[in-house]
Parts: sequence; C-alpha cells; structure tokens
Amino acid sequence: RSDAKESDEFTKQISRQVGITTSSLSRHLVANPGKGQFSLLQLPRMLRDELDMKVIDLNTSSVASYEPAYLEKVREAARDAGCVLTNLKLNQRGLDMNSRDADVRQKALGEYKRSIEAASKLGCRWARPLPLKETPDMKLHVAAYRELADFAAERDMEMLVENYQWMESDPNSVVTLVEKIGKGVAACPDTGNWKDNATRYAGLKATFPIAVSCDFKARAITPDGRHPLYDLKRCFTIGWKAGYRGPWCLEHANADRKALFRELALLRDQLRGWMKEQDKD
Repeated sequence: RSDAKESDEFTKQISRQVGITTSSLSRHLVANPGKGQFSLLQLPRMLRDELDMKVIDLNTSSVASYEPAYLEKVREAARDAGCVLTNLKLNQRGLDMNSRDADVRQKALGEYKRSIEAASKLGCRWARPLPLKETPDMKLHVAAYRELADFAAERDMEMLVENYQWMESDPNSVVTLVEKIGKGVAACPDTGNWKDNATRYAGLKATFPIAVSCDFKARAITPDGRHPLYDLKRCFTIGWKAGYRGPWCLEHANADRKALFRELALLRDQLRGWMKEQDKD
C-alpha cells in the first residue's frame, strides 16, 4: 500500500463514498449469528446488496479473532464484495496509554500494537486508539501516540485522532493534538461528539481541513429524515467547504434491524443528495 498508485487507488475508492461504522451494528453483528443477526464475514456482501455501500470502518468489538486465518477470511470477504476496510477503532476498555505507571502504559501500548497488526492484516489504512474521559498528561499522551504512529508507519498505516471524551469541549483539540504528534497521524472528526452545538460547528470547521475520514453520527431521526438534535446538513457542508470529500461513515444505532437499515438508507440518500447539490453549485 506504500506504492503511490495503490495510494491513489485507495483515495479514489473512498472519495465521495457513504460508508458505515460497525459500531452502528453492535446489536446485530456477532461472531455466531442467531436469527436476524449476521457475522463480520457476511457484512460486506450484505452492505453492498442491502445498502449499496462499500466503505467499512471497523470497531475492535466487531472483530471476532486476531487469528491470521480469520483476518484473511474477513479481508477476502470484503474484497470479493467490492468493499474497503478503512479503519480499526481500538475500543478496548481498561487500557491507559497515558498512565504514569510504566507497566500500565506498556500494557495498553502492547494491546494497541497487537490490534494495529490485525488492522494491517485486514488491509486497513488507519487505526484509532480510544480517548479517555480525563484530560491526559500531554507529554505522555503525545509520546504514546508517537510510538503507535511509528509502529503503524512500518505497516503503511496512519493513526487517527477523533474528538471524543476529554476532547469534546475544545473545538481545537483534534488539530492541536495532531500538530503535537507530528507525522503519521490524521483527523477523523465525529459529528456527534461535541459538548454543544457551538463547539460542534466550530470544531468541525477547525478539524475537517486535516480529516481523512469522518464518523457521520446521527442520533434519533424522524421518519422523514429530520434530525432535531443538531443540523446534519450543516455538518456536511462545513466538511465539503473545507475540501473534505469522504468517506462519510454513518454511525447510527437502532435495536430494530429493519428500522436501522431503513434509517441508514435514509441518511445515505441525504448525503448523496447533498453531494449532488454541491456539484451543481
């Protein structure tokens, strides 16, 4: 993937695409599916056939095993369906790569590196460690991110920074952290993870210029597609005006599988419609 042509091909594959984060499917995507459920091996074909989408942003809880044979099967399933596995969110709980305790810190970094290795085998371009609630010691945090970024770079990957937890109240938190870490890291703004709307729109305006992916999060939506909590179209427009062209990875949950797919399709069509509107302008 370090080859320039492959990099260009990857960019083409994800440009203007509406995709999905597997956290949206947490109640339906399981290792051993029962009635109405499905596995990660089944997801790529289902995503293409039922939702006409191809970009998949993974969560560690969605990956049943790090065994190479399983990871290769997932990669093949995505390739055979014409899907792209872009990112692995490292959402393991109980890890603290910012701890002042060196053993705790190294345990977290070791587990994250194991996950980055798995993401590489899956063919992902990015991985994202989990921000914690408490503001970290920035020196330790940057050093840990730098270590992960160097490890990822050896596998032709980058680390992502997402506005979550301690970062949600500062609209410049993502940009500031990316600058401090330096090379091998980029932004993945989440439209939902801000403390209020003023911070949200300011944060997206600051972050989208350095974004390579976006968690396009929607909460409760009405049957006709309205989203009362915040202005989804405004979030999209901020990104577009900043030069961001996708992928827009939908993050939206519903315990009812049929309703979930209907709402995901509604959000997909809205985004595709907004992109067409921009083309006319």
